Amino acid sequence: MARPAKVEDSVLHTKLSDVFREVGYEGATLAMLSAATGLKKASLYHRFPGGKEQMASEVMAGAETWLIEHILTPLGSKATPAARIATMIRNLDTFYCGGKKACLLNMLSSPSADRGPFANMIKNAFEVWIGALSRALVDAEFDRDTAHFRAERAIALLQGSLVVARGMATTTPFQNCLASLEHELLAPPPSLPSAVATHV
Repeated sequence: MARPAKVEDSVLHTKLSDVFREVGYEGATLAMLSAATGLKKASLYHRFPGGKEQMASEVMAGAETWLIEHILTPLGSKATPAARIATMIRNLDTFYCGGKKACLLNMLSSPSADRGPFANMIKNAFEVWIGALSRALVDAEFDRDTAHFRAERAIALLQGSLVVARGMATTTPFQNCLASLEHELLAPPPSLPSAVATHV
């Protein structure tokens, strides 16, 4: 009878994720991963025969599952667009620990983004997120081009705020971004100048 795993998969993936978020894929050594999980290198290879790449792939798969459950599903719900976006913002605040944790998608990116081992997974994650947020904005009666532009810009602002927060060692940029995000997404388009509006 096989012995039970020393560390549950969910706990193990969280510990591995924390290392990748802290130092990135290239910077994560087996010694770091071993220390974080409490497993010896031989035990890590037993659990992950594919080595560090398999570890990161499974962490990414877990992040995709989280994205579906906590971002895509709420954004596609029957709630009002404002309520959907508010739920997304709350869940992002939790996922990034208030801005203390870096973005996993960013930290697993390769310097050659289109050729890294996780390039397709990362590209797909951003595309489905932008798509789901765009559809919520269409439901808020924005045209498709405006909805896509705002969704893409919002996610770029989020990712940028995490980078700035990390660089400045303060969560303030991320928290400020979250605080303004609903307005950024749902604010009415600028009105036409009165002189123009008169002739429309």
